[in-house]
Amino acid sequence: MKILFVSSEVAPFAKSGGLADVSGALPKAIKDLGHDIRVIMPKYKMVDEKKFSLEKIFDKIDIQFGITSEEVSIYESKIPGSDVIIYFVENENMFGRDGLYQENGIDYPDNAERFILFSKAVIKFLVKLGWQPNIMHCNDWQSALLVAYIKILYKDNNFLKNISTVYSVHNLVYLGLFDSTKLPLTGLGWDRFSPDGLEFFGRLAFSKAGIVYGDVINTVSETYSKEIQTPEYGCGLEGLMKYRSSDLFGILNGIDYDVWNPGKDPYIARNYSENSLVGKTENKKKLQAENNLPVKKDIPLIGIISRLDKQKGFDILSEAMEKIMHMELQFVILGTGDTVYHDLFKKMKETYPDHIGVNLGFEAALAQLIYAGCDMFLMPSKYEPCGLGQLISFKYGTVPIVRKTGGLADTVQNYDPQKQTGNGFVFEEYSSGALIDAVKRAVMAYKDKKKWEALMKKDMNLDFSWESSAKKYLSLYKKAIEKVSSSR
Repeated sequence: MKILFVSSEVAPFAKSGGLADVSGALPKAIKDLGHDIRVIMPKYKMVDEKKFSLEKIFDKIDIQFGITSEEVSIYESKIPGSDVIIYFVENENMFGRDGLYQENGIDYPDNAERFILFSKAVIKFLVKLGWQPNIMHCNDWQSALLVAYIKILYKDNNFLKNISTVYSVHNLVYLGLFDSTKLPLTGLGWDRFSPDGLEFFGRLAFSKAGIVYGDVINTVSETYSKEIQTPEYGCGLEGLMKYRSSDLFGILNGIDYDVWNPGKDPYIARNYSENSLVGKTENKKKLQAENNLPVKKDIPLIGIISRLDKQKGFDILSEAMEKIMHMELQFVILGTGDTVYHDLFKKMKETYPDHIGVNLGFEAALAQLIYAGCDMFLMPSKYEPCGLGQLISFKYGTVPIVRKTGGLADTVQNYDPQKQTGNGFVFEEYSSGALIDAVKRAVMAYKDKKKWEALMKKDMNLDFSWESSAKKYLSLYKKAIEKVSSSR
């Protein structure tokens, strides 16, 4: 099978969130299963040509863009640690910037133009390359237009018309909304600007191009695929999602155990495994010391690595913090986001210096140390399409405390200390009271060291590798191919 995987960000080249992790790992797993998968993304300013050995393969391809045109060049490299070919679309005017989609928290005003250009360039490049994929796998709104292009603009093109399309929704909240005046730049006609096309309450929604016209649609967990068919999580598209439900699937993301593995993680104080947990204690000591917390082996240490906003549950966490700080525990946070929560945690550190470590920003090495050094990992999300934090924390023997939603519901089962079933601590009601109760249950369970160690080891042996997810994606690709074949 030949697959073109299209993403606006791919780790380790450029990353703003989980999409980059998926885009950097899933293609490698599919390649390992014997398929010709290639990746394409924009060449941002942050993509290091020398470090990643980029080679220019096409220069100055002319792309029609409204009444003018833009030129793009194409570079080629490989995803590190693999034979997966990755292409980069270069246009200095559109992508030679410090950010991916925004700077200082403000979206670039020409994001529509940027990703229209990217999508048009992908089509032009494919034809020029002469490589004809069976599947074009597009991800989130930045590449959704490609689905519409294949199905509408190129439905009679001999080279492109037989390509099957898969569209992945990583987070439905990001619809890719723009003023309707941008529509002519896409090359699509005004007949597509309707509720059953690309229109969304008077605006142009790029994401709808993937959802309306994709042969197959998927989200990043089974529960989230059901949640987005409800008013609570559907972002105004629940009706469309229900309409497409027979073509809508949920496949849980995996994690790359070559990267997330306490047995060989180069960023932690001491490596360890389920067979020898001594190193975890050393990581805990280092994490406590770095956060100016009393170095105590037996006090439970809870970690959180997150964007600080309501989606991630920080409204209910802020209500719960005073009571949590009065429990016999320590708390370490790493993240950045809403200034309201920045101020809250600064105040908590001033008031409870022996109970909380606050790191407002992001540092990869510290993130690894939090996974390795904490006893528990907190994710009180209001919604969570998949979530990677709980999967990583499992591998590091750091027991998750989560709200039952999306991928968290699919991966974390509530622990019963009597039966010793389950793998974490789950609360369902979205409230500070339910969150506090879950933390109390975790702290209580932690006191039984023998059972807690058994729980840690069980979690560390769980398998959420990409191989299993990759096989499910291949099944999805076959469904898309069969759908196109049957419609001929």
